[in-house]
Amino acid sequence: MKAPHLFLFCAFLIWNISFSQEAVVKGIILNELQQPVSAANISFSEGRGTQTNSSGFFEVVIPANKEVEIRISHINYRNFIFRIRLTEGETYEINPVLKTSVEQISEVTLSAQKQEQLQGLTVIDPEVIRKLPGANAGVENLLKTLPGVNSNNELSTQYSVRGGNYDENLVYVNGVQVYRPFLVRSGQQEGLSFVNQDLVRKVYFSAGGFQAKYGDKLSSVLDITYRRPVGFAASFDASLLGGSISLEGTSADKKFTALGGIRYRDNSLFVEAKQTETNFHPVFADAQANLTYQFSDKLEVSFLGNISLNDYDYEPTTRQTNFGTLQDPKALIIYYSGQEEDSYRTWFGAFKTSYLVNPNFTTHFTISAYNTQEQEYFDIIAAYRMGEINTDIGGNDFGKVEYSEGVGGQLSHARNKLDALIINAEHTGNLRLDEHQIDYGVTFTHEDIRDRIREYEIVDSAGFSLRPPLPDFKNNEPYEPFEAPLEPFTSIRAYNETQINRIKAFVQWSKRGDWNGHELWYNLGVRSHFWDLSAKDVSGTDQIVISPRGQFAIKPDWNQDMIFRLAGGVYHQPPFYRELRDHSGQLNPEVEAQRAIHFVLGHDYSFKLLSRPFTLTSEVYLKEMDNVNPYTLENVRIRYAAENNAEAFAYGLDLRLNGEFVLGTESWLSFGYLKTEENIDNRGYIARPTDQRLKFGLLFQDYVPKFPDLKMYLNLVYNTGLPGGSPAYADPYLYQTRLPDYKRADLGLSYLLKSENSEDISGRLKAFKEISLGFEIFNLFDTQNAITNTFVRDVYTKTQYAVPNYLSPRVYNLKIGIRL
Repeated sequence: MKAPHLFLFCAFLIWNISFSQEAVVKGIILNELQQPVSAANISFSEGRGTQTNSSGFFEVVIPANKEVEIRISHINYRNFIFRIRLTEGETYEINPVLKTSVEQISEVTLSAQKQEQLQGLTVIDPEVIRKLPGANAGVENLLKTLPGVNSNNELSTQYSVRGGNYDENLVYVNGVQVYRPFLVRSGQQEGLSFVNQDLVRKVYFSAGGFQAKYGDKLSSVLDITYRRPVGFAASFDASLLGGSISLEGTSADKKFTALGGIRYRDNSLFVEAKQTETNFHPVFADAQANLTYQFSDKLEVSFLGNISLNDYDYEPTTRQTNFGTLQDPKALIIYYSGQEEDSYRTWFGAFKTSYLVNPNFTTHFTISAYNTQEQEYFDIIAAYRMGEINTDIGGNDFGKVEYSEGVGGQLSHARNKLDALIINAEHTGNLRLDEHQIDYGVTFTHEDIRDRIREYEIVDSAGFSLRPPLPDFKNNEPYEPFEAPLEPFTSIRAYNETQINRIKAFVQWSKRGDWNGHELWYNLGVRSHFWDLSAKDVSGTDQIVISPRGQFAIKPDWNQDMIFRLAGGVYHQPPFYRELRDHSGQLNPEVEAQRAIHFVLGHDYSFKLLSRPFTLTSEVYLKEMDNVNPYTLENVRIRYAAENNAEAFAYGLDLRLNGEFVLGTESWLSFGYLKTEENIDNRGYIARPTDQRLKFGLLFQDYVPKFPDLKMYLNLVYNTGLPGGSPAYADPYLYQTRLPDYKRADLGLSYLLKSENSEDISGRLKAFKEISLGFEIFNLFDTQNAITNTFVRDVYTKTQYAVPNYLSPRVYNLKIGIRL
């Protein structure tokens, strides 16, 4: 990286900012195929102008506080003309699409980016999502660089937000809520995220204080919109981790559009690099399609479909984990027999009809269905020994276990099956009346879930079967024989047939106005959620909750470009099936909705640093929670107590500085402070399983100035350690140790062999718009990160040792991308 770029990266600490009677317009110019247009001319009435670079990027300085007409022209396209009026120091981003058929004229009053800032939404560039390196690349991979968003498993797409767990996040694609598999217990089983990054057009994210139009969850909302094709295009990507193909096109009359993609992923590159030696045969694949047909200027019908097939065959052989300290080094050696065979089949389909009643009133009708059929089958025997390591560097037995403190075995067995069907019918509408907007919606949901759990674990030490440490079992094994019938250490046997009907409704009012030159935005809304439950051998229950919410934002008429936001409200999370099931697998129909009261105070400050635009976003937040359903976290599997016997809180600070550290690219630096604790049965406050105190994240993009087609992407995350959990049957109040800090850096290099604007002397690559080669290094510094602890019992001293389960070491990947 060049020295000026390094200086620019650090210069955000120097607040030497000056403002003038000027503003900035920037963006990327695309054609109808969503490809960048180079050498396009940008000019305005004062006669000054510029041209786009090879990536379609431009930036032009215009006079402030006056209306300016900007003309974008290119010899191959019709002109694009728009008028704009900006305040001093304001930066406006526009990404116009040049067409070959008609001249386009537009007037701009407030940029879309400013509107989203007023609403407290984080906007994520889809192109960055596709380029950012990560063990599980995609939208969720980029979210983990944002403040307040945490995940310590590189193979999982699940994430926690501001102290919440993985079940507390809403995800929408084209306005339809999507779901995740239920039985997954570790990231390496999970497979692909629902969201296909090759199809994405817009990504909005809110970490709290979101509007009433979004559903009933406690933590966050991710709102994704897929592309609308304007012509034929195709892409192909392949790497050592799998591959993907996407196609898009339109009919001759442009009324019908089709967008689709197929993906395949293989996690064996990571799993086989771990300390556990295995035979691993995963098959993770899915296919998606987004179809639209416009019957008239007022009526449009669309379909979004997805089929996902995930098979996970895992046969561990051996494992050795070294832990302890330099003065007291220890090792755990395990020899395995048996295998795990998991299967996850999901089907999703949604039909949506949009009708334009008049220019100010639009209605939508959506019917969607989601079905998942999952099974976990495994029988794994583990024979282990734990002891002290020989530290004699010159000896023949250096590094070997020379004295065993614990010897034993464990049999883990499961025959778990789940079949869930979720059907939604929804009507929403949008009404505009001058500066006012009213949004409303009504949804009916039916959930039919059938769950069979057959799971047990037998622990053996020195030939004696260890019994669960429950009051009914009084024994002193292995020193005294226990003559009662053998019982497994843990055993869960249950079969549940559950039906839940839900009726959800919301209405909200928004207004954007002006007060003495200051721009104002209001949003007030309320949600209601009624549900009734019926289950086999369980009496039914019904409940209703009301959730008022509100947001307010102001952009003062100051020289400095600032936005202040205040958001809050009541956020309920009615129990889904998993929250109704306790540790024994039994249903508790009396579980009520968890409740959180959000207070969020935000501030956006856009400024110039070394003549480049930057934005500093700050948010302080407080969440007061009651009716909390406590849970334990094992890797990414959540097990609830199925009781509302706790209260909790979360508060913190999120900071993000984003801007052009390198000209024409966007990078950001994130910092988050979080504290979240819970009080179970009035025993006092302890850290929640997601109490991630400090978080630093960095997304940095760079390129070689003389070779702009050679680009670098750096994804860096540092988190302080999470609580390390507790052994089975142990009191969590007695185990409040933490895992080591999580440190990870992923580096990606990309080189464009062929771009739309590059010369092809031979003509052999004429059919391709873009060909790129990539090289990625995951876990660049080969850091040992732990996700959970395995607790091993020393039979002689009865000491429980927390043996860390490490994530993958440094891994290399090659990739190729082709665009047609």
